[in-house]
Amino acid sequence: MPKVTEYQPGMACWLDLASPDIEASKRFYRELFGWSSYTITQDAFADYEVFTLGGADGPTTSGLHMLADETQPPSWTVYFRVVDVEETGRAVTAAGGRELVMPMLGMHLGRVAMYSDLEGADFAVWQPFGDEGMEIPREPTSMCWVELASRDIHGARRFYGDVFGWRTVDREYYSAAPYTEWRIDGEQVGGGMAFMDERWPPHWNAHWTPYFWVTDCDATVWKAAELGARVVIPPTDIRPGRFATIIDPIGARLAMITPDPSAEI
Repeated sequence: MPKVTEYQPGMACWLDLASPDIEASKRFYRELFGWSSYTITQDAFADYEVFTLGGADGPTTSGLHMLADETQPPSWTVYFRVVDVEETGRAVTAAGGRELVMPMLGMHLGRVAMYSDLEGADFAVWQPFGDEGMEIPREPTSMCWVELASRDIHGARRFYGDVFGWRTVDREYYSAAPYTEWRIDGEQVGGGMAFMDERWPPHWNAHWTPYFWVTDCDATVWKAAELGARVVIPPTDIRPGRFATIIDPIGARLAMITPDPSAEI
């Protein structure tokens, strides 16, 4: 599998998991996806775990770190590639978003910051010095898609267009409502939909969910359940393939999909 060494600005380039129990998270994802990992030791911050495929020296898939504090919920955070973190931050605040973590060094590897959109969906941005991000996106057991669950998808379309220059394409992936696909220079970035209707608790923020490519959605979901995950949406057929969403044993949300070979993802 060829490694990805460069990401276009605006593309999802990395993701990491904030966990209250590093060892439990490592066990779960190693068992579920066959990942390995290695540890980056930092003087000023807590250690950072890097998940890989095919052994510790294999291509990188994602990261893992401890929760910042007890008020932070366990979650996967999606990172988008940018040219200039500070410039992106100004675009976020001008569009009505909020700064959550001010621009800072991400170890010796680049600059990072975290923001939230108009509805409180958080995301991170990455300005690399060298390594651009995950080395095998859109491959089995790696991230292949990112999706925004929103109450106001029209507001989200304006916000992310202003911040990242994304353009929208309307899709019909679900029968319930239109689906927004985001692109930059014709390349797919991710999608979004007004999933969050009156049935959702009002205190739940909009959120980004990473999708992981699996070769057998049903088998992977039931394995996840055996390992302690909670199934939120059981394996279901949609136009791009067969997907499901789960909450992992420490409380982080993720989705899995077995793509339809004839579908674009």
